[in-house]
Amino acid sequence: MASETSGYRERNSTADRALIILGMFTEDRLQISANDVAEALGSARSTAYRYLQTLVGASFLEEAPNGGFRLGVAVLELARLARRGYGLTTIAQPVMRELADEVGETVLLTRLVDDTAVCIERCEGAKQLVRLSYERGSRLPINAGASALTLLAWLPEKEIRSILGRHELQRFTDRTLTDVDRLVDRLDRIRTTGYGLTVAEVDPDAMGIAAPIFDESGSVAAALSIVAIRRRVPEDRTDVLVTAVRAAADALSARLAVVSS
Repeated sequence: MASETSGYRERNSTADRALIILGMFTEDRLQISANDVAEALGSARSTAYRYLQTLVGASFLEEAPNGGFRLGVAVLELARLARRGYGLTTIAQPVMRELADEVGETVLLTRLVDDTAVCIERCEGAKQLVRLSYERGSRLPINAGASALTLLAWLPEKEIRSILGRHELQRFTDRTLTDVDRLVDRLDRIRTTGYGLTVAEVDPDAMGIAAPIFDESGSVAAALSIVAIRRRVPEDRTDVLVTAVRAAADALSARLAVVSS
């Protein structure tokens, strides 16, 4: 019995260390070294290298051409399966594609995951002239941008304050709100109007318009948004984009209710 317990703890420790290694990758850190891993694990370099080679063998990592290690194809496959597992992405894709073609802009589908706004799907118009870089799996600022604010707006105020309090609220431009009370007021206005509109709050050259997608219980399951270069959107076109994204979000809410029933 003692040996079984010891073996379990060793396997569990190995799994924990593998997760620590995979968690080291960020937007700004797409490659890691054995020394990086040794420091993160508090272990010898030889031990760190052994863990890295195990992950390479399972295709979760691969050796980078210029040295070090990067994420492998097994991670891409898991990401693909994760998106399918959400279900909503399958329902949303044709609606997103139609919306992107209609408005000629980038369309995003986002969800709250672990108190963070995450892009789970994106689509671009067939004749879109300017393409914006929003990758699937990207984590978006919780206090700025139409998608994140729309995801928060329909939550109870106590929960909103709790989520915002767990994040370091970053200021990206002079229009970014970092004061919780002002954000709560902003979210109340979004809930009243039924959509979120942000201009130059994350990127000084970009604007976003987002609408909520409701599930069968009436809770916000996701947000559908249009992201565009602000100089390409004259004031009279903003209303057109708002109407389009709200109609598409309503259509997705209806489809989600049918699938869930």
